[in-house]
Amino acid sequence: MILVDYQIKALCESGMIQPFDPSLVNPASLDVRLGDRLLIESVEDHQWVPLSIANSSSEDPYLLKPGQFVLAETVELFNIPNNLAAQFVLKSSRAREGLQHLLAGYIDPGWHGSRLTLELKNIRQLHSVGVWPGIKIGQIVFKQLSSRPLQSYAVTGRYNGDQTVTASKG
Repeated sequence: MILVDYQIKALCESGMIQPFDPSLVNPASLDVRLGDRLLIESVEDHQWVPLSIANSSSEDPYLLKPGQFVLAETVELFNIPNNLAAQFVLKSSRAREGLQHLLAGYIDPGWHGSRLTLELKNIRQLHSVGVWPGIKIGQIVFKQLSSRPLQSYAVTGRYNGDQTVTASKG
């Protein structure tokens, strides 16, 4: 079962999402915003390089070049209860601008204390796509589980407590 607006709002008000902005609640999802830290590819080696886009804005965005891939973070910090799972979906407006998310946005029950790391790519061939902190980047769809798992992600997960954009832990 997918949660609806008043259920999402009640859970967020009890601490599931921080900071919580009620204006981001949709009929069956919650909008999330882009944070101010990215990881970009290093020219010299296979390492990721941290990049702050804190000074970027809609008037002066950070420009993702055609084909550029970055890891990004959400503003929102998540504390998913053990009876829910969730899925990140890119906002259709961002997709229409040429951004693509690489479909790695599944959120297990028990994932907590973390910002969501996003895998974003500019799929346009000729033009850059601008991003900045606070832009509505995606939405989260919350799903009620049929029962609680034997072991939640709070026990099994490797990405709990990641309060910034995080590269693969292998």
